[in-house]
Amino acid sequence: MTPQTVAFYTLGCKLNFSETSALGRQFEERGVRRVEFEQGADLYVVNTCSVTDHADRKCRKVVQQALKYNPQAFVAIVGCYAQLKPQEIAEIPGVGAVLGAAEKFRLAEILTELENDNSALPLAAGAPGRVFASPISEATEFHPAQSLGERTRTFLKVQDGCDYSCSFCTIPLARGHSRSGSVASVVERVETLAAQGVKEVVLTGVNLGDFGLQGPERQRVETFTQLVQALDEVEGMQRFRISSCEPNLLTDEIIQTVAASQRFMPHFHLPLQSGSDKILGLMRRRYRRALYADRVARIKELMPHAGIGVDVIVGFPGETEADFLETYHFLNELPVSYLHVFPYSERANTLAPTLKGRVPERVRTERTTQLRSLSEKKKRFFYEQHAGFETNVLFEDDVTDGRVEGYTPNYIRVAAKYDPLLVGEVRPLRLTQVNAIGLMEAEEVGILV
Repeated sequence: MTPQTVAFYTLGCKLNFSETSALGRQFEERGVRRVEFEQGADLYVVNTCSVTDHADRKCRKVVQQALKYNPQAFVAIVGCYAQLKPQEIAEIPGVGAVLGAAEKFRLAEILTELENDNSALPLAAGAPGRVFASPISEATEFHPAQSLGERTRTFLKVQDGCDYSCSFCTIPLARGHSRSGSVASVVERVETLAAQGVKEVVLTGVNLGDFGLQGPERQRVETFTQLVQALDEVEGMQRFRISSCEPNLLTDEIIQTVAASQRFMPHFHLPLQSGSDKILGLMRRRYRRALYADRVARIKELMPHAGIGVDVIVGFPGETEADFLETYHFLNELPVSYLHVFPYSERANTLAPTLKGRVPERVRTERTTQLRSLSEKKKRFFYEQHAGFETNVLFEDDVTDGRVEGYTPNYIRVAAKYDPLLVGEVRPLRLTQVNAIGLMEAEEVGILV
């Protein structure tokens, strides 16, 4: 079975979306046409995530839906969940192949091999899928990837893997050690994207601030600071964003470079996970709340209007009501813009489930609700502070109810009356008010700057 069409479904992070795009281009180069999921493709590729809850249930549901659209389709599963539990996934009815971290970028090649040895679909009734999953220690190569074609903004993968050992996280088991490309290779890719008309690049990675480990020996050849400084000199690209950076790796030099830059946006995403030093210790995080507060204060000192997002986990084993309130009050006092809140979820082969003090599911849900409410309040306050400001907005191609939306440099979501000339363009706007659904309204002023 040589596929004529392929459809993708991506679960999880921005990094997964960039890798899905890279896989899509591999098939397009082989003459396979990419189609929408519901069009009934010959080949379905599901790129999975292990961080989100109920990975097994989500994977099964996507496979079922794929086979509903084309019962004869070949279904391949890749991504973090595929590396962690390949045999389990292979037993899902309809799955043809499961590829681990070291194999996923060989998907097209592996399918050709299956066809040549007569092992491709149709599978015998009830037969498990074929598993191609090496030990994670064999995932040593860095495979560049970027999303392209879906949005004005492109997510550019510059780093993969992680050498940290946080007690709640399976990512090192699913993606392997930290590794990256070179500064020169990233600059070259950005120059190509700029020539293709991309306006904004979001730098992505598993542990982005650890950029610079290269080669089979993973020697530190370069640093994330050097990458930021080099990209700041690429004249063809209008905007850069740093997707997420560990607070202990966000150096003062990086903050100063962004503050002085015309291309790097004043927008940071800093994972906190807990505002309690006790819980941070149990999580095996490499910083404490004092360092986190210092990084936020330094950003705001140099960029008063900067947007700052925060990742938080609630209900971690051992988190008492007092520990949670410590987190709540810490976040309430910090000048951050919004929160991404996750209830703690047990992960196999991690240390956290063995810790004492399991927090009941009901309490995790209650704490999640409280912090998400706090996030909405902080986001609205941040938006309202900017009413009356004039700033540039990059508009995307999403049109809803006669409105087109985009982002300011500091990541305020803006809605304006639809004009086809706005789509994919950077325009100067005056921010006016926050509307009923939490978007900033704006009106056009002046000329493009």
